Amino acid sequence: MAWAYLFAAGLLECVWPIALKESAGFTKFTPSMVTVVVGALSLLLLSFAMRQIPIGTAYAAWTGIGATGVAVIGIVHYGDATTVARLLCISLIVAGVIGLRIFGSE
Repeated sequence: MAWAYLFAAGLLECVWPIALKESAGFTKFTPSMVTVVVGALSLLLLSFAMRQIPIGTAYAAWTGIGATGVAVIGIVHYGDATTVARLLCISLIVAGVIGLRIFGSE
């Protein structure tokens, strides 16, 4: 169950930075509130996951899931650059999260 909490926290970690961008520096109410609420929920789920998953593993996986998700959303929705180097680096983050899932909870 801990990894399910961590994955859900990672997905929420993809949402709040997008809402932050859409808030235009906290000048728009709805995206600003989404940023705060979703960010808090992400941290809450991360704290649940850390009951069973080592802190280094949980935090690295959480940020990796979030960073990968936001990078992909940036490419697809915001027109961020899609270069071979960028995609390779994103792939390395994914590989790292998978590696932490396989080897990080021993």
